[in-house]
Amino acid sequence: MKVTAHFLRSRLEDDRKWIDMAWIDHVIADPVAEEVQADGRIRRWGTVPELNGRYLRVVLLPDGETVMTAFLDRRFRP
Repeated sequence: MKVTAHFLRSRLEDDRKWIDMAWIDHVIADPVAEEVQADGRIRRWGTVPELNGRYLRVVLLPDGETVMTAFLDRRFRP
């Protein structure tokens, strides 16, 4: 999996380091929703069974494979 420097910093400095990389892989491969932002970045959402089905948002660069960020999205409604 390719990641940005921003993603790596967020894993070190934030409360996001506990997000399992396998969950990110799962959302990228099998999203429940996808949206392309005006800047070309791709938002994908997926559920995480280990977190009682809460939604994880993964933002990819326009290349569709480089992870920019990942976080739980409390506002997302399918």
